[in-house]
Amino acid sequence: MAYRTHTCGELRSENIGQEIILSGWAQKIRNLGGMTFIDIRDRYGISQLFFDEETNADLRSKASKIGREFVLQASGVVRERSNKNPNLDTGDIEIVVNEITVLNKSEVPPFTIEDETDGGEEIRMNYRYLDLRRNPVRDGIILRHKMAKSIRNYLDKSGFIEIETPVLIKSTPEGARDFIVPSRLNAGQFYALPQSPQVFKQLLMVAGYDKYFQVVKCFRDEDFRADRQPEFTQIDCEMAFVEQEDILQTFEGLAKHLFRDVKGVDFKDAFPRMTYKEAMESYGSDKPDLRFCMKINDISEVVKGKDFKIFDEAEYIGGICVEGKASHSRKKIDALTKFVQRPQIGSKGMVYVKCNEDGTFKSSVDKFYSQEDLKLWAETLGAKAGDLLLVLSGTKKQTLFALGELRLEMGNQLELRDKNKFAPLWVVDFPLLEWDEKTNRFHAMHHPFTAPKPEHLELLDTDPVSVNANAYDFVINGSEIGGGSIRIFDKDLQAKMFKTLGFTEEEANAQFGFLMDAFKYGAPPHGGCAFGFDRWVAIFNGSDSIRDVIAFPKNNAGRDVMIDSPAPVSNDQLKDLSLGIVKE
Repeated sequence: MAYRTHTCGELRSENIGQEIILSGWAQKIRNLGGMTFIDIRDRYGISQLFFDEETNADLRSKASKIGREFVLQASGVVRERSNKNPNLDTGDIEIVVNEITVLNKSEVPPFTIEDETDGGEEIRMNYRYLDLRRNPVRDGIILRHKMAKSIRNYLDKSGFIEIETPVLIKSTPEGARDFIVPSRLNAGQFYALPQSPQVFKQLLMVAGYDKYFQVVKCFRDEDFRADRQPEFTQIDCEMAFVEQEDILQTFEGLAKHLFRDVKGVDFKDAFPRMTYKEAMESYGSDKPDLRFCMKINDISEVVKGKDFKIFDEAEYIGGICVEGKASHSRKKIDALTKFVQRPQIGSKGMVYVKCNEDGTFKSSVDKFYSQEDLKLWAETLGAKAGDLLLVLSGTKKQTLFALGELRLEMGNQLELRDKNKFAPLWVVDFPLLEWDEKTNRFHAMHHPFTAPKPEHLELLDTDPVSVNANAYDFVINGSEIGGGSIRIFDKDLQAKMFKTLGFTEEEANAQFGFLMDAFKYGAPPHGGCAFGFDRWVAIFNGSDSIRDVIAFPKNNAGRDVMIDSPAPVSNDQLKDLSLGIVKE
């Protein structure tokens, strides 16, 4: 006999009268006098099983011994439910059971397998195979599958070829720390796990595969947070014979296709584009959340010169206008001050101005600024009666960052960051280089293969800090979903870039000689984009953490607590690899 004729979420009113077989897990057991009900669950849904003592006392007795998460097989007849459940797809029917088989017993699970579980994250990660049975987690995994399928369909129809690239590669000094893998056959030498397939996809362009993509695992040994994991998935793409506009049009098309196909959201107009400079100065971030306004404005010119030392000595003073919140209590404002003073934000304090309904102003700096002065602040920040102004000062870089974090905090408090609303945009014109005080040299803001803007080429020799990159990032709701650039394809320009980044000729050849050699054999103009697949799925899923949409994620410490990894290896394994553990 087959284990099942239907799934647990399949039966409807049209199945009434049919004899069926279901298999799944016992979700709930309800003993009600002479009747027993069991909800049987699989990944497709839930059906209600009915056992009646008057009809079959032995069968009901057998059912009464079933516990939660027992694996069951039930055969019976579908009938109409007397008390229909509108919250279930199968809520109009139930199965009158004529035979029940326990395929496997279960211990009592350590947390309830329900949408609103009583299990904390750590214990759910420890028993992830049980957590994956819950609807919210299951829905995220299925969404991930649908998105991957939709992406592949779009790129295939657009002429892209999916090509796999190596997982054991060579360690490079740029970017995050590599995960390294010792080689048994080459004692004292190591592979690295790829942070991205960057070099290989450029080599594929040299090889003539002008439209490449890959849904690929990448690895970075870096500190963890909600949108990072040591291993993550990229939608990696590259195209030859293209300029920046070609890239943006192609992958904006991919994004619109995904929004329409997966979320049912149809973007008719082009996505907005914003320069890096505008993003930083108006939102304090290179990944601005455009679901709400609350722009940052520079008010340095209108607040200095009033003997308020903190402002007079500051490099930059900026503020945001919070609409309709002049009634904010002092307690709430003090909490905001503590928020911006947290070490990870780093502001020394905050000034507030309440724009009262009667046209007067109340601020924390009334001693230094007149009503006319504060009116000018309000006008500069675009405020009206009833609004609240929040002002920070300090160095420009730190203050813009702090204002950006404060803006997001206010967006959260005022519930302006609706997870069902989407605000995509492109951020363009990034700086090519950034100066690192610790190493006293330039680093590539994206990576060392990013091409400068053609009009900035001459500045590489005279003013490298002013050079803009031919690069772009794709942002949704304040999260960087993807990014890319037009690549350097000329070996002389690539050599100059390596020199600007502080590589000696010998170091550049040792690390990237194979790429430089490839450029000697006719490299085409090319560029690409890589998207953080986990982040994109999380946003579509309404999740705050990418862990929600990864089947077996690591925790905040980078550990898989389910399989207890990472873990020590045996001395024999270390000996095979010519390695030893040195304890400090």
